[in-house]
This record gives sequence, structure tokens and C-alpha cells, in this order.
Amino acid sequence: MAGPLSVDEILAKQRAEKEAASKPRFLSKADRERIALEKRDAEVKTRQEREVAGRIERIDFEKAVMEERRKAETARFGTGPSSGPNGRCESDRYGRNDRYDRYSAPDPRDDRNGSHPPDRPASTNGQQIPTGPRGHAPPSAPRSMQMANGNMNGSHTPVKPSPLANSSTPGSSPKPTVPGDVAVPTEVELVNIRARYLGQKVNEKKPRVRKTQDKKVIFDWNAADDTTALEQGTWTSEVKGLGPGGIMFGGRLAGFDEGGKRRGQHAAEDQHADALERRRAGKGNNDDRHWSDKPLSEMKDRDWRIFREDFSIQARGGSIPVPLRSWRESTIDPKVLNIIDEIGYKEPSPIQRQAIPIGLQTRDLIGIAKTGSGKTAAFVIPMLDYISHLPLLDDDNRHLGPYALILAPTRELAQQIEGEASRFAQPLGYVCVSIIGGRSVEEQQFALRNGAHIIIATPGRLKEMIDKSMVVMTQCRYVVMDEADRMVDLGFETDLNFILDSMPATFIKPDDEQALKGTGPDEFKGWRVTTLFSATMPPAVERLARNYLRRPAVVTIGTAGEAVDTVEQRVEFVTSEEKKKSKLIEILRTSGLPPPMIVFVNQKKTADMVLRYVHQSGKSATAIHSDKTQQQREQALQALRDGEVQVLVATDVAGRGIDVPDVSLVINWQMSDTIEKYVHRIGRTGRAGKKGLAITFLTNDDEEVMFELKQEISKSPVSTMNPELARHEAAKQKITREMKRKRDAEED
Repeated sequence: MAGPLSVDEILAKQRAEKEAASKPRFLSKADRERIALEKRDAEVKTRQEREVAGRIERIDFEKAVMEERRKAETARFGTGPSSGPNGRCESDRYGRNDRYDRYSAPDPRDDRNGSHPPDRPASTNGQQIPTGPRGHAPPSAPRSMQMANGNMNGSHTPVKPSPLANSSTPGSSPKPTVPGDVAVPTEVELVNIRARYLGQKVNEKKPRVRKTQDKKVIFDWNAADDTTALEQGTWTSEVKGLGPGGIMFGGRLAGFDEGGKRRGQHAAEDQHADALERRRAGKGNNDDRHWSDKPLSEMKDRDWRIFREDFSIQARGGSIPVPLRSWRESTIDPKVLNIIDEIGYKEPSPIQRQAIPIGLQTRDLIGIAKTGSGKTAAFVIPMLDYISHLPLLDDDNRHLGPYALILAPTRELAQQIEGEASRFAQPLGYVCVSIIGGRSVEEQQFALRNGAHIIIATPGRLKEMIDKSMVVMTQCRYVVMDEADRMVDLGFETDLNFILDSMPATFIKPDDEQALKGTGPDEFKGWRVTTLFSATMPPAVERLARNYLRRPAVVTIGTAGEAVDTVEQRVEFVTSEEKKKSKLIEILRTSGLPPPMIVFVNQKKTADMVLRYVHQSGKSATAIHSDKTQQQREQALQALRDGEVQVLVATDVAGRGIDVPDVSLVINWQMSDTIEKYVHRIGRTGRAGKKGLAITFLTNDDEEVMFELKQEISKSPVSTMNPELARHEAAKQKITREMKRKRDAEED
């Protein structure tokens, strides 16, 4: 025999019952129909019971009235209700029964043409009294009301009146009775009867119930629903206060009172105290000026919304500060502002307008902007402001590592960021050092001997130096990941996690409301700030942001992943390498565009081949790819910038973040395998608001990206869709590698 349940078993059973009760119960169609029928039957039963109760109540009331009448007749005549004063039956006296006597009225057949029968008796005042079938005057009211003031034989012996006949509500004056008069129901009695039987109040119109099939519009208006009572009181009080004559026919000038003063001039404050008057007065105060015509102190929420729309700025994350209108209106350190003037930045770019105010709050940030939008200055300026609040580097702390770290996917981009950051940092006394592959490790270690405020590095080389204890991140508090999506594509996600985990956890920002609001200069706490910039936002980068960013603000300029709208995109279909070569030489010779130009390829071996084709077109050119040494890569880029060569042939190592001024033409000798790489490639031209041209050679092997390429070109306002691409079967739906593999297998 089983023993009693233990406490744990009872609790477990209760928890199981609660969980079962909390789970949603899914009903079948039959169960739903059964529940609906039960509910309808219950409603019908309730309605029937209510109707039966109402009928019983009305019957009881009628019985009470009849009983009251019988009591009154018994007190008056001493006989039953069915006998008259002489003991005769009422039906003999009137020629009809008592039921007819209760509700009877004069028979219209007695006086159809206005003449009276000869046997009809005349009244005492000379008027004929209508008689019944036997010459007796029929009653004009119920019997209890007739006998209240006199009997049927003309005697006027007082009797006890019926409480129903003479009932009145408190406060109403009783109706006087005169001997010989017939008792008639008072207005109060009629009201009570109507309220009893009809169930409605006096002068209350029952609202019309509109049926579902009824298309007729109901225009009934309930005065209780009028919401303009306050506003009506304004003008009615004005009209009443004008005195005799009114404002329309008073014989004086409209708007002025009798004293010649403008009406309301002496009571302007009282008029504006009214809600309607305040609205009237406010209608003329709308400020229709554009935000560019207003000082900063007069900017309203509506102006900031228009400002963000003008620059395609989208910001989310809560507690977003207002963007920058100009450099001098910002809270940036005046020393940094002077450097900005020396560099020649006249106006902030859209990403700088919103990212810098967020960065000055020491808040984590995700910046998504099109390539060439000025992202470097957007994170360097807040970084320098953050470092200015930290202690100076000296013999006691320079060996603890840098204060800030900037990570970039390629060596070229890291060197470019180093040059841009040094323009801001060196005048302020801050040291920038780059750690990238292709250079001597000893040389970079020597550059760190005196410490560095900012390190710009590629993930692979920095991880190697941290492993060998050549550099530590003990006091690093500001991290920037530029082109984070490209670093993930290149396989640096593991290296990024290793580098970020090597930093002390004591500086990690708490995940609370304070992290959402950020901190200002007056409440600097030294929390770690992590900033992530990219042109696209794939899932791997979102995962990285969730792990290391605390309630970041997200700033998007334009639409994430779209090409800049200053680049005209063209597509050329080629069927063979020879035709592709001829087309490339023709474009370089006849385009008429000034250098520099860039030709992108997918493989390193292809770069050297295309370099020879460019030389055949008569253009000077150089190549850059991963097999080149770091010195050769730097020399190639510098030669293009200096104008020593006209064309650069490059793989995707030059597709991200490389800033070569005034690139007029980008040619994709081979279409990239992803649309993100394509966007970054053509982003080398059309930078800083200038126009650019991008030409892409397509073959049938590029079916995987044709659909997205078609969508990208259709979004561009300056590009024209290639008819062959628009009609291509691969451009009508997205084709994956698996779909392509299965199709090729079926064809074989």
C-alpha cells in the first residue's frame, strides 16, 4: 500500500497543475461549437426569465389597481364591485359589463353626424351630455376616478379618494376637486404610468438602434455629447456682455462697445485665459522659419525632425542627443575645433553630425553609413575627448598599454586611419602607433617603448603581439571596430573575441539605465566605450555587438547596405575573355574620364593579367594584392594618390575603406561573390559628394548575385537598368549555390 505523499511531491504536483493551467488550451472545432451553443442557450434562458418576471410584475400591478378600485366602490356603496348603488348589476345599468366600464369611452356611433339622440339628457349648463345605449351618461374615465368626487345619481357625498387617482409626487400641488367634476388623471399620474409600463423617462427620446444591414445614416444628436460647451460659453458671454442692441443691429461699429473702446481691450488677460482664446491667439504665432534660419536656442522638436530628414539621419536606442548643426555650435573642446578648422572640415558629414554628440556622452554606438561618409573623424573626435579626461602617460602607467584601440580589417585601412587620427592627436600631444602585418615586429615594439595613447591595428598582428606579451591592454578603455563586417568576413571573429576578452572587466559598463543615458564631462566615470562602424550589418556583426556593447545607440545614414546615390552603375554582359579584354581597353581609351581609376578582380593571378591589358590601352598602372609586400602595397597606393600611375588593379584588399581622392571610374573585371563586396568596391568612387561611374562585367557564372544586383541598380536614382539584366531568368529570383548545383547536376 502506498504511503502518504511527501511535501516535495505535493509541491511538485501543485507546480505541475499550475503549469498545466497556465498553458493555452487549444479547442477543436466541435468544442468551440459546443461552447458557443451553451453560451447562446444561457443568454436565451436569461432573456426569457427576465421577460417572465416583467409580465408577472405587470400582472401584480394590475391586480393591485383593481383591488384598490373595489375597495373604493365598497366604501362608497357598501356593495361588491359588480353592483350599483341600488343593488343592480353594473351591466344592467350601463348595458355593458364592468370590464368595458374600466376602459370605455363615448361610443362614436351615438354621434356620427354631430346630432344627439332625442332621449339624451341635457346637462345643467345647457350642454348635451352624451348617453349610453339606455340613456345613461357613459363614463369618461375609470370608475374609481368618477366616484372620487360624486356618485352616479348626482349626489355629492364625500368619499375617501383612491390613492392611485389622486397620487402625486412630493412637491406637486394637489389638483382641486369641485363637486360634479369628473376626476381625470393628473400629469404626474400619467408620467408614473408611462414610466411603469414603458420604462422611459419624461421627454427622453429612445435612441435608435442601427441594424447591421441598415445603410441609412443616423443623424440624431444627443445634447449630452456636445463637447463645445466651453467654446460656446466664450462667444455667448461676449454677446451677452454687449448690452442692448447687440452686435448685429445695435447701430454701432462692430467690435466696439458704447464707450468707443475696442471690446475686450481692457480685459485682454481674461480673454486669453479662456481655452478657445488661447488657441485663437496661438494661431498667429506659428514659426514657419526653416531650421537653418533659427538660432540654436529656438530649435523645437519639429525642427530637429526636419533636420534629421534633410540629412537622412535615423537614430534609435533611447535618449539620443540632438545632432550637430555646425562645428562651432557643438560642445567639442575648442582646441579640437581649431584643429578641425586647420584641416579644412567646413561642415560635419551626416554620420559626424549624430555620432559625435553620442560619442561625447561616452555611450556605446553602432554607426551604419555608406562608404566614404567620414566615419573616421566621427569616432576619432569623441575618442580624443575621452582621453583628455584620463591621466597623462608617464613612467608609472605607460607600460600598462594604450588608452584607446582602433581595429581595422586591412593594413591599408589601418594606415589610412593612423594618418587621419594623427592629424588630430599630434597637436594635442597624443601618440598614435599602428600595429599591422607586413612590418617588422621589432620595429613596432620599438615604437611602443615610450607608450602610446592610441593603437591602430589589424586583428591578426595584434593578437600575435598580445600572445607574446609585447603589448598589454590593462588600461584600454575605448575600442573602435571599423569595417567590422569585413573583419568577420576575413575570419577575424575569433581574434576579435580574444582581443576584447584580454581587456580588464573592471571597466565594463553596467547594463542599466545609466548606460542608456551615458555620461557627460561633469560625471566622467571611465567606463569602457565600445564603438562599431560599418557599411553593412550582417548577423555575425550583430552577434559581436550583443556580446560587447551595452545598450548602444544605433545611427543609420540612408539605408544600410545600399550604394551611394552619387555613383552611376552600369552592367555589360560579356561571353568570353577576349570580348571582356576588348571592352576593357575600349572603355579606358574612350571614356574620357580623368585618372585615377581602379579595376577590381577576384584572384591574385588575374590581377597581373589585367595589369598587362591596362598597359595595352596606353594607361600607366600598378597592381595590389595579398602577395605583394607591405612596402609594395604602400608604394602602389601612394603612386596612385600622387598621380604617378593612372590605373590601380586590385583585389578586395583595396575594396574597404581605402580613400583615394577623386576616383572617377571603377571597373569590376569580375563581379564579386556577394553584393556587400560590390557595394564597397563601387564606393571607391563618388566620394565626398562627387559623381562617379562604376562598370561591371557580367557572365552567366554570376547568377547568384544577379537578383541582388538588379535590386541595387533599381534603387539608384542616377543609374539605368540594363535590359538584358532585367530580362535574365537569374535576376527574377534569388538563386543560391545549392539551387545552382542541383540544376547543374540535372543537366549533366
